[in-house]
Amino acid sequence: MPAEPRPVLALAGGVGGAKLALGLSRVLPPDDLVIMVNTGDDEEFHGLHVSPDLDTVMYTLSGLADPERGWGLSDETFQALKMLSAYGVPTWFNLGDRDMATHLRRTQLLREGQSLSNVTAELCGRLGIAHTVAPMTDDRVRTIVETSEGDLSFQDYFVRRRCEPQATAVRFEGAADAQPSPTFDEALDNARAIIFCPSNPFLSIDPILAVGDVRESVIRFEGPRVVVSPIVGGAAIRGPAAKMMRELGHPVSSLGVARKYVGLCDHFIIDNADASESTSIEALGMKAHVTNTIMNTTDDKETLARYVLRLLYEEDR
Repeated sequence: MPAEPRPVLALAGGVGGAKLALGLSRVLPPDDLVIMVNTGDDEEFHGLHVSPDLDTVMYTLSGLADPERGWGLSDETFQALKMLSAYGVPTWFNLGDRDMATHLRRTQLLREGQSLSNVTAELCGRLGIAHTVAPMTDDRVRTIVETSEGDLSFQDYFVRRRCEPQATAVRFEGAADAQPSPTFDEALDNARAIIFCPSNPFLSIDPILAVGDVRESVIRFEGPRVVVSPIVGGAAIRGPAAKMMRELGHPVSSLGVARKYVGLCDHFIIDNADASESTSIEALGMKAHVTNTIMNTTDDKETLARYVLRLLYEEDR
């Protein structure tokens, strides 16, 4: 019998993670890629289960994502939200009309007793996504940002407060008792490599690593492990990563990110702008690689994906 395929496991969250996931999906066949997505920022709005990172990856891979924002759907309208506002309902979390259909269907299937993994597979299949996209866990994990103004759920901090309060710590409620989703569990056992997409290390990657014994599994993983830095030239391409690093006492640099991945990473990819940090990164016990990591176009995404995969192929020799 032919050997079972050993896919690449990509850990992703946010727009940066979705961009590299798209690049990988365009150069790897479906059986060769599993995309594991953060669900620590899942929340309920207007009675609906919203999975922002899953949706961003799903919309990006299906070609439906808004190219300007990087999240949500293109050509979106917000009439339902306007009507909710007329009823006096807080509408600080933007849900477009077509996007809301996703949350309606997800919530319906979850209430019928299906797992988030099965629901995600159903939604992806309906949108024509051939590659495997799965949640990090089917259990409830909640990212809480501890701030100078008290504890805030991720969406409160990120969307309602626009990351304004000073962050003092981040914790993941429920993560220690959660189990990796079945797809995640299988991928950790069978994958030939792990790729950490250029996602916020505190808000997108740390929740994934916090689930059950995932961190220990990644530490023990015998294949190559590659990180793409989300910091370029001392700044985040998108989102609050740089602000959080500064407030939590980390240097805002690729080196600062690399220090979070000690023991979890064999190869660390940085942008050309940060080439001078290579020696310091390698002193941490990982190989530094320099290339363009800014993904403005589809070609950029594919080119970076091919660069990452070449490192993996070289490691396999």
